[in-house]
Amino acid sequence: MLETAHHRRRRWILTAVVAMLATLVPAGQLAQAAPPADRLAAASVAATPDPFFTYTGAKPLADHAPGAVLKKRTISYSIAGIELPLSVVQIVFRTTNQRGQAVAGVTSVFKPLTGTTTKVMSYQSFYDSLNPEDGPSRALAGGMNPGAMAAHFETALMVPFLLQGYAIVLSDTQGPTADFAAGPEYGMVTLDSLRATLKVPATGVAPSAKIGLVGYSGGAIATNWASVLAPAYAPDINKRLVGAAEGGVLVRPATNLTYVDGSIVWAGIVPMAVVGVARSFNVDLRPYLSTYGVSVYNKMQKASIIQVLGAYPGLTWKKLVKPQYTDPSSIPIFVKLVNQLNLGTRPNPTIPMFMGQGVVGELEGTIGGKPGVGPGDGVMVAGDVRTLAKKYCSGGVQVTHREYPLSHFLSVPLWLAEAVPWLMARFAGTPATNNCSSIKAGNPLPALKTS
Repeated sequence: MLETAHHRRRRWILTAVVAMLATLVPAGQLAQAAPPADRLAAASVAATPDPFFTYTGAKPLADHAPGAVLKKRTISYSIAGIELPLSVVQIVFRTTNQRGQAVAGVTSVFKPLTGTTTKVMSYQSFYDSLNPEDGPSRALAGGMNPGAMAAHFETALMVPFLLQGYAIVLSDTQGPTADFAAGPEYGMVTLDSLRATLKVPATGVAPSAKIGLVGYSGGAIATNWASVLAPAYAPDINKRLVGAAEGGVLVRPATNLTYVDGSIVWAGIVPMAVVGVARSFNVDLRPYLSTYGVSVYNKMQKASIIQVLGAYPGLTWKKLVKPQYTDPSSIPIFVKLVNQLNLGTRPNPTIPMFMGQGVVGELEGTIGGKPGVGPGDGVMVAGDVRTLAKKYCSGGVQVTHREYPLSHFLSVPLWLAEAVPWLMARFAGTPATNNCSSIKAGNPLPALKTS
């Protein structure tokens, strides 16, 4: 009877995932077909915020330790109107934002199907949005914002782990103000979400649990920064980490700025990142923008990646800024900010790393071969990822580096097919190996200098 119930549970999950994908694909096509102005307008429409996600306690947040549990609840999870036999524990916890301030983070933990587990998969979402209401935890709690729908698709990606008894931790990695592209904040939120998870028995996570990190694109930002920050920021979590798998990796934002300039699909990511970085550091960059740039900046305050992709074909940095700032390095405050987001100047992680990267970005409308940049997947730069991987190798990290002859979106299935078994092998205790000697030469990763 127990075996029958287990098989029934597996069938329900797989059936629901198929139904979910069938529902989401038409929605995504409709979003892409909408005119840019309509898409950005839709981004500003949000349901009444759920008060659960806001901390209102009398004790100042700064008086709580990072990872402290502030509140929790258990909800059921359904998608496309289909109930899944999955319970989700949502936790509000104390974490740290880009400016070093105490803030309230949110995470959602899919309880293991086996009751209790020693295996935790920390999945970092690629929800990429400037709207806090697009966070995965909002979607799992019934939020209907288009920008939050990525969480449901990503649940499907994690089915192999769910079916093997893992707990899945899915956090709102961009923090309470949706600080898009602020890598260190992503990392701290991720690490504190894991601290909080271990403190809540209702999650079904055993005190002795081991943890793996996984994420693609925006999720890779959180995965890599969590790996890098863990030894100093959260050594209690670092000792539990078995490895990290990431794909579509952002390394040095200053290089990406040059790479996506004029892209058919990805150019709009530049003003989106400008908004996110300015917000995360509490800096006003509008004085450097052109009239058109200010208009785009204002429209994007709550935009998600769904509204931005393909909405600004051929957009250039030159069009966004005033004539005297066409060289990004001529803006000292901008230089200071992007340098803080350069992984190439940060310490190495201490855990095995799987790093996958596409190299044919032309398929997504981005010109390759620009001097000092080279190939990429349409938004992320392959040469930067190569150099970061080689840096980790030189520091003694076991790195498996892969490149795929496809673009950013098309590389996902190839990356996932390798990342999942690679991580499972780490949980099984199989020692990680590396292919460091075969990684091609990459780009320099220096700090950007002011011109």
